[in-house]
Amino acid sequence: MAGSANKLRICLAASSGGHLTELLTLSDCWRQHEVFYVTTVPVTGGALRKSGAVYVVGECNRQHPMRVLRVFWRCLKVIFKERPEVVISTGAAAGCMVCFLARALGAKIIWIDSITNIAGLFLVQWPELAAKYRRVEYVGTVI
Repeated sequence: MAGSANKLRICLAASSGGHLTELLTLSDCWRQHEVFYVTTVPVTGGALRKSGAVYVVGECNRQHPMRVLRVFWRCLKVIFKERPEVVISTGAAAGCMVCFLARALGAKIIWIDSITNIAGLFLVQWPELAAKYRRVEYVGTVI
């Protein structure tokens, strides 16, 4: 469904929690446009429904390949149904899937990386992660 009179059809895709919170801080940017949301858990849907349709696709990560396939299928159905002109996402996995699928149908993609990626110090709570990644430090239990 193409936008009319300069109104864009925008998909806002983000995992629940921090990714969605970061995305919603930019809500003034799409206030004049037609939006719908793709997120990962139902609890976030209530407040979002005030400004557009909400699709809950579920959580997934690479450690659970069957969940990845289910989420991918759900994202595919949403994108074919809604046909966004623009996708704005802060991630994570489901947001990334939505971006790739919508791009394949011609949508413009705006990927906003996490504001935490500008941090000068990355602390992890597991020594295995510090050994695996550069510029990451393990200093014991943080939380």
